[in-house]
Amino acid sequence: MQLTQTTLFEDIVNVPPTEGIKYAGSKLKLLPYILQLIHEIKPKIILDGFSGTTRVSQALAQLGYQVIANDTAIWSKVLGTCYLLNKYPRDHYKELIEHLNSLPGKDGWFTENYGGRSNGGSARQADDLKKPWQIHNTRKLDAIREEIDKLELSEEEKSVVLTSLILALDSVDSTIGHYAAYLNEWSTRSYNNMVLKIPKLIVSGCDHLVLQDDIFNVLNSTDVDLAYFDPPYGSNNGKMPPSRVRYAAYYHIWITVCLNDRPNLFGKAKRRTDTSDRIAASVFEEFRRNEKTGRFIAVEAIERLIKTVNAKHIILSYSSGGRATAMDLNESICKVGKIKKIVEVDYKKNVMAGMKWTNEWIKEAEQPHKEFLFLIEKS
Repeated sequence: MQLTQTTLFEDIVNVPPTEGIKYAGSKLKLLPYILQLIHEIKPKIILDGFSGTTRVSQALAQLGYQVIANDTAIWSKVLGTCYLLNKYPRDHYKELIEHLNSLPGKDGWFTENYGGRSNGGSARQADDLKKPWQIHNTRKLDAIREEIDKLELSEEEKSVVLTSLILALDSVDSTIGHYAAYLNEWSTRSYNNMVLKIPKLIVSGCDHLVLQDDIFNVLNSTDVDLAYFDPPYGSNNGKMPPSRVRYAAYYHIWITVCLNDRPNLFGKAKRRTDTSDRIAASVFEEFRRNEKTGRFIAVEAIERLIKTVNAKHIILSYSSGGRATAMDLNESICKVGKIKKIVEVDYKKNVMAGMKWTNEWIKEAEQPHKEFLFLIEKS
């Protein structure tokens, strides 16, 4: 079911088609409202500060905005380079994709660690571990990933074929959308044969920029008309350890597919050691309070984010499942800017719940399954 468009906006912006992997932080359903708020401001240069699967950046590029896409994840940079920086036509990749699809499968590192046999439907293997892919697809992955490194490809070309590989793998996995745990029984799609396809490349006349950096480093050297921020908010479950679930841990496999570096692994999901909870921490996922100020560390980071960015307008995404409390977040926003508009989306009902013009949104945020978009004008 699609989100219901309403008359709360004077004009409705058409949402261009975008591509992406299954992702816990995906803004696909929010895209109509994000784009509408941006349309009202009419900026020229936009920073997508936590670009993730780059769906927002892809849509902005197709609508003619100049985009700066940033994320700390290498796989996000690969996707961004594919969709925002590619200068070749689709036909340029036809022979290359056909060549990769034609390679016979082989046993390699990915098969050893992430490939499993059907076992009558059970994903649990002889080593008593569940796997994210069936072995016929990891053998293709091993062959294709090895070949990509042998070919003399530019960064843009390599990003396009890696994006194609990631999308193909995502379509045949046996997960609920992340790689911190795998299904007990093989998913129906995991029996399919993985096939690479040319991504939906974007033709854009703008000079976009794709970065892989800490957001605060980016803000120190970037001037834009508008910034869109969707930080990886931590869980609001106070009983969870401070770093139990990290985005880097959820999508560790895409890091390895991009780097092909055969990292050291740990745990039942065979995660990269460099995505362990202590190493792969984000300040925006930190639910603990600052011992000196008594405020949530994540909320202080958001306040610093809004204060530091060189942009007149900011759109901030906030989920009611985030650890930042609504009251604290509202205080932080009001310290450094003025809320011009709030859009509330009820994910449980799958509809736009309405526009909030006062602090009444704070009470609404106490309910689960709510997503808020704040249009902020800096003081």
